[in-house]
Amino acid sequence: MKNFELSVLDLAPVKQNKTIQDTFNDSLDLAREVEKLDYKRFWLAEHHNMASIASSATSVLIGYIANGTKTIKVGSGGIMLPNHSSLVIAEQFGTLESLFPGRIDLGVGRAPGTDGITAKALGRNPQNINQYFPQQIQELQKYFSAENSTSLVRAIPGEGCDIPIYILGSSTDSAWLAAKMGLPYAFAGHFAPEMMAAAFEIYRENYEPSAEFPRPYLISCVNGIAAETDEEAKKLATTLYQAFLNIIRNDRKPYAPPVEDIDKVWNPAEKNYVLNMLRYSFIGSKETVKKQMEQFQKLFQVDEMMITAHIYEHDKRVDSYKIFRNAADELNVTAPKTATFTH
Repeated sequence: MKNFELSVLDLAPVKQNKTIQDTFNDSLDLAREVEKLDYKRFWLAEHHNMASIASSATSVLIGYIANGTKTIKVGSGGIMLPNHSSLVIAEQFGTLESLFPGRIDLGVGRAPGTDGITAKALGRNPQNINQYFPQQIQELQKYFSAENSTSLVRAIPGEGCDIPIYILGSSTDSAWLAAKMGLPYAFAGHFAPEMMAAAFEIYRENYEPSAEFPRPYLISCVNGIAAETDEEAKKLATTLYQAFLNIIRNDRKPYAPPVEDIDKVWNPAEKNYVLNMLRYSFIGSKETVKKQMEQFQKLFQVDEMMITAHIYEHDKRVDSYKIFRNAADELNVTAPKTATFTH
């Protein structure tokens, strides 16, 4: 087992009986807390038309978080690139990088981050997404390059900025692309566990080194809910279960507080479906999640674990990230040191 970095994926969760301003305040407070705990990065994910997630204007929210913190890297996990013009994203992230030098990440994905009707409202063309997505990444790289200064179309701000691009995926398609382009790869294990092992294998075996990233770099996003006891963590996890139950029921209401008996909320078929989606979830006390993380890392050998926590009470969410930090530190003490890139 090798050492791994620890990071945060925040969906800017909207909770019942709370305002969206409360959501943003909690996200900033969480970012400040995990910065103190030496988490590597704090990513926000683009979603649309969901009453439970407030990170639709992802670039704006990244600026808010970066402005309220000092050292932690802040970025997108991710920007759903086919929803946007490559030039606009280059300008937005060039602006962010100019304001917060060396702290901005650009993770990009091809999924809509929403339903089909909303995707259409965003202007997506489903006929050419798979074909155009690699081209959009190349366009971003061109806009960020200093050599683009002679082009008729320039990203200002953006040109000459050192903004690392990460390719996101929830299937094997983007694993092939990330390997071919020599870029880091982040997999959505927190909701799409089925193809993660295959995607990692494809990425590693087919990686073509690039000047910026001479070695493959893997990030796995997982669900993480930790508390003082296993029993408390399991109760906190019922918010996570309800959130995913709402997805399969097409009910996008805000996150619900934990319940005493989740079996009164879902039926057996729904339970099996949700638990399969959440296969890579670390839930329990420090010792329990430490064992779960160790088993996961021995199996997948990722460079970074990105934890997302669907926890209703903000203080308990912060406490959970503290517990994961302690657990990861204990594991990393015994793991051999491995070289990683600096981004």
